[in-house]
Amino acid sequence: MYKKQLVVVVIVFAIMGYLFFQPLKGLIKHKDTQGHTNKTAGQTRPAVNVTVAMVSAAAKIAIGPALSVQVSTTEGQLKNASGGAEKLSLQKKLAKQWDDVNQAGPAAFYYQAIALSENTFADWINAGNHFNDAFRFVRDSVSQPTFVSHAIECFENASKMQPQNLDAKTGLGIAYVNQFSLGIGQEGGPPKGVMLLLDVVGQDPTNRAANLSLGLFAMKSGQYDKAIMRFKTLIAKKPEFEPYFYLAESYSQMGMKKEAIAAYEKSREMMPDTAVDQQIDRYIKELKK
Repeated sequence: MYKKQLVVVVIVFAIMGYLFFQPLKGLIKHKDTQGHTNKTAGQTRPAVNVTVAMVSAAAKIAIGPALSVQVSTTEGQLKNASGGAEKLSLQKKLAKQWDDVNQAGPAAFYYQAIALSENTFADWINAGNHFNDAFRFVRDSVSQPTFVSHAIECFENASKMQPQNLDAKTGLGIAYVNQFSLGIGQEGGPPKGVMLLLDVVGQDPTNRAANLSLGLFAMKSGQYDKAIMRFKTLIAKKPEFEPYFYLAESYSQMGMKKEAIAAYEKSREMMPDTAVDQQIDRYIKELKK
């Protein structure tokens, strides 16, 4: 039951996360980006050397003392590990322990350590996806640049192994978009992450991760018509809570109240949780005023 409750909390936190970002500035049109463009990304954040110990300490507060003791025991065993095989086994155990309680941040560091040891395509993809998830779920502006940089490194390593793989391209594109949203990296012109994601949907039009990321980027840059197109594509393939919720938000921002209410109600049907119901009810009441 505890894990199920954590899953609900993580999902709700994730879907609300975009509201914490300021809209990206300097919106421009570009014929090659289908409206997913932005000229500048704001001020670059100062780099901080964020470690797995720092991220784990914060995550332990979130999961509570009982589960923290289990993780700390494994951490102590890892610290005293005698050889490479024992160390790798404990890193895998810690990665799973953090995964089981939906803490993508510390899990990502351990999956990265596994990838560094075993150096397989699947390991690099797994580590990169966890760093992207950590960026999305963990609202810590100090840690986010580290999550982004590690995600890029992981997906670049995966891309070297399989240059045409769409999972690697998608993950790298998402990481670059996240980097751009922090004001790091490319200045001017269409973000290279968007270009990568558009390449992915060009080859796989219903790709979930690419369409979701493009939709969220469109929302943050105020292009709600583009966002609606992306979320409708996802819903047509598989109706889910998250795209329906973002679709409702996009309709709401465009003043399309009837459509927004219908999408909110659909999203509520797919997430039977009291806290979610109450929040969506508030949104619907506001729209009906």
